[in-house]
Parts: sequence; C-alpha cells; structure tokens
Amino acid sequence: MQFTNFLDKYPTHQVEILKANTAFKNVDDFLNFFSEKVDSNPLAMKIAEFDHYAHTSSLPEGEIAENILAAKQIIFCFGIKLPSPTAMAPRPRSIGITEHPDHFTIVFMEAPNPAMHKTMLEWVAELQN
Repeated sequence: MQFTNFLDKYPTHQVEILKANTAFKNVDDFLNFFSEKVDSNPLAMKIAEFDHYAHTSSLPEGEIAENILAAKQIIFCFGIKLPSPTAMAPRPRSIGITEHPDHFTIVFMEAPNPAMHKTMLEWVAELQN
C-alpha cells in the first residue's frame, strides 16, 4: 500500500492489484466486497455507490485519463461520535475503485479516527491475500 499526500494536502492510501492476481473481474466485484464489509460492520453505514466514470463522461467538458476504463466509489460513514459540527467536515468516507487495462487501483483518504482508518486498511489488505 502506498501513502501519498494527493495535491500536497490530502492523506491518501493507494494500492494497485494486477488483474492476473485477483479473482475480481470488474469494479462492481470490488464494490460488492466493500459493501459486504460495510454492511457487516456494526459501526458503519452504507450511504451510496457513485459511478464517477459515468458522471464525468456525461459532462460536456469532462476529462478521463485514457487508461481508465471504469471508476466507482462506495460511500459510507463510521460516524460513531458527533462532538461538534466540525466533525462532519471529513465525513463521510469513501473507497474508490478504478479499472485499468491490466490492473485495478483502490484508493481512499485517511480517516481522522485511527481505529476506523485501521479498519479500512484491513479491508484493503484482504484484497491482497
């Protein structure tokens, strides 16, 4: 798993999985995997799935990198505390899945709650076994 600060300010984790090294055939297979993880976690609630590729390709000036074949996100929340209105700023969480010709990319921002962040790292680590 690679850690970067996307645009020098967003703490982001990313992993690439070769298609030859996974049983998942498409972005929806990964979405189903993460949906099951969210649904089975008593602290999490699924909000939506977002087809980023479809949305961006529908825009008159939408741009998509040539090597991106599909891009979807699962949106969910671990909102176990709401101590102030500011706590809503980094919520909800999302995990993005992008399909390329020979691999998939899984990406998500670091969660402010260390335990919830560890949970997302564990979910993604299961993909690499």
